[in-house]
Amino acid sequence: MQRTPAPPAERLLAAAGRVARAVPGLDPSVAATQLDDDALLGVLADATEARKALDLLVSVTSAEVARRSHRELGYDGLAQRKGHRNVTSLVQNITGQSTGDVRRTLRAGEELAPPAMDATTPPPPEWLAALRAALASGRLGQQQFHAIRTGLGEPPVERYPDLDPDFLPTAWGRAVALLIDEATSLPVEGLRDAARIARDRLDPVGVTLRFEERYTARSFRTWTDEAGQHHGRFVFDDEAAAWVDAILQAALRPRRGPRFVSSASPHPSVVDDPRTNEQLQYDTLIAVLRTGAAADPAQSFGDRQPGVRIVVEASAIAAPDERGEMRVVGVGHLEDGGAALPPGVIEKFLCDAGAVPVEHDAFGRPLDVGREHRLFTRTQRIAIAARDGGCIWPSCSAPVSQSEYHHIDHWWEHHGKTDVDDGVPLCRNCHLRLHNQGWRITRERDPATGIDTYWLHPPPDPVTGEVAEPTRLSSKSPRRFEAA
Repeated sequence: MQRTPAPPAERLLAAAGRVARAVPGLDPSVAATQLDDDALLGVLADATEARKALDLLVSVTSAEVARRSHRELGYDGLAQRKGHRNVTSLVQNITGQSTGDVRRTLRAGEELAPPAMDATTPPPPEWLAALRAALASGRLGQQQFHAIRTGLGEPPVERYPDLDPDFLPTAWGRAVALLIDEATSLPVEGLRDAARIARDRLDPVGVTLRFEERYTARSFRTWTDEAGQHHGRFVFDDEAAAWVDAILQAALRPRRGPRFVSSASPHPSVVDDPRTNEQLQYDTLIAVLRTGAAADPAQSFGDRQPGVRIVVEASAIAAPDERGEMRVVGVGHLEDGGAALPPGVIEKFLCDAGAVPVEHDAFGRPLDVGREHRLFTRTQRIAIAARDGGCIWPSCSAPVSQSEYHHIDHWWEHHGKTDVDDGVPLCRNCHLRLHNQGWRITRERDPATGIDTYWLHPPPDPVTGEVAEPTRLSSKSPRRFEAA
C-alpha cells in the first residue's frame, strides 16, 4: 500500500526539528565545523527537506495572493490595497526574491492550486497529476519541477493525427516517472536536458521545428565597454554548437586538459598550465580562427581531430526509394549529451562523413569480441557509448568524449572478457575512484527478458567493515526514453 505523503507543514516541522537537534544553540558556521561527515551531510539533507517544504508553502500562498490580486478586481485587489502595482511587486517585497524567482514561484503555486473545476472542466492528465504530486510530496523541489515541466512541455497530440490519442500522454507519463526517479542523482541542468531529450524522442517532428527556430535565432555580436575591453556574444544553432563543443573537448583533454601542442616536438608532453578552463577555451577558439581549415590539425589538437558523432537508430532510416536513395525519417542524437538533431542535418552528416554500423543481437545488445582483444575496439566503444550515453557513475554528468572504458570483470584479476556487455564508460575521475577505493560494478541478466542490469557496489566501511547496499546504474543514453 502506498503511503500518503505528509503535509508540507508537517514535513517542515520534522526536518527543522532534526536540524535544531543537530546544531542546538550554535551559530551555523560554527556548528558546521564541529560535525562529523555523516552528521554534516544529514544536516544538509534535512535543511534541504525543510527548504522544499517552505518553498511549497511560499508557492501556494503566493498563488493565492495572485488570485486575490487579479486585474479584474481593480483597486479592491489585494496587491492594490497594499500599495503595490501588481502581485509580483507585492510578493517580491515580502520574500525578497528576484522578479524571475517570483514568476517561477507563482507558476509552481498555480500548478498545485489550479482554478476551481466545474463539471465541464476535465481533470489534469495523469502525467501532469503525477508531476504535481511529486512536487507536493517533496520528491521534487521547485527547480526540479520546472526543469521537467518546461523541458517536456505538452504532448503534441494534434501533430500526430494517425496515432492513438492516448499514446503520447501515456508515453509522457512513463517519461515523467523516469525523470522523477532520476531527479535524485541529476543536477537541475542535467534534469532539464534529460526532459528535452525525452520530449525529442517522443516528438520527432517537433525536433525539426525547434531546430529551425534556434537556427533562425543564431547570431554573433561584439561590443566594447567603457574600459576598452572587447566582448562577444554567440547564439548558436544546434549543429554549430555541437561542432564548437567537439572542438573544445578535443583541445582541452586530458585536463580536461592538454594545452596547445608544440608542432616542433614529435612527442609533446603535458606541462603545467596556469590558464583557467575559460582561458583555455578562449585560446582554443582563437587558434582555430587563426589557423583556418587548411591548417594541420595536430598544431592545435595533438593526436585527436575534433568531430561530431551522431547516434542514429536503423529504424530512423527509410528503405531505399525507386532511385536507390535512402532517406532519414527519424531523429538522431549527439553521442555527447544526447541532444536531438533533425533528419536534414543527419543526412548532411551521412553525406559528408559516412556511418559506422553497429550490429545488435535479439535483445538489443551490441555484439562482442570475446577475450582476444585486451582493449575495446572502436566499434565496441561506439556501441557502449550509444547504450550508456556517458559516464555511468550515478552522480557524474561527464559526456562520452571524456570517458574511458572499464572492464567490469577486470581483464587481469578476473580474466574478464572484452565484451560490450562487460564494458561500461567511466570518466577518468570516476574510473580512478573505482579502482583506488575498491568500488565494483556487476552485471545481472534477467533470464526471461535478456535485459542486463548494472550495479555499483561500494567498498566496505573502513571503520565498521559494513558494506552498503549496491546502487542500480541507469543508462544516460537518449534510448532510455521511449521513441514515437
